[in-house]
Amino acid sequence: MLVLGVVAAAAVVTVPLALRDLDAPARAAIAYGTALAVLNTLAAHALVVWSDGRPTQAFLRAVLGGMLGRMAAVLVAVVAGVLVLDLPKVPLALALLFFFVVFLVMELSILHRRTASTAAGLAR
Repeated sequence: MLVLGVVAAAAVVTVPLALRDLDAPARAAIAYGTALAVLNTLAAHALVVWSDGRPTQAFLRAVLGGMLGRMAAVLVAVVAGVLVLDLPKVPLALALLFFFVVFLVMELSILHRRTASTAAGLAR
């Protein structure tokens, strides 16, 4: 819900200000890049939730192996978007990178708070 809220807030701000002046292929590329970032983040979250409570080795395999798999899937999707769907490269890359960084910061802060609260609970 948080990820979709961020995308909705970004759309409310950027559509009237910047995206209305872009052509249809550029808007499609931005939507495609945003969707890739959202799917990547949801997959990362699903892997972390799945691995929670499992042995450290399973957690590391899920998170690190999942990262490799997600990176490969995003690369294939970007190449397909550019070569097959003929989407403009720059808007696609900018949208993907922008939302990837925003979601990565959110993910790291949530994981940090979660592990800090777990460590505090164990210290008691």
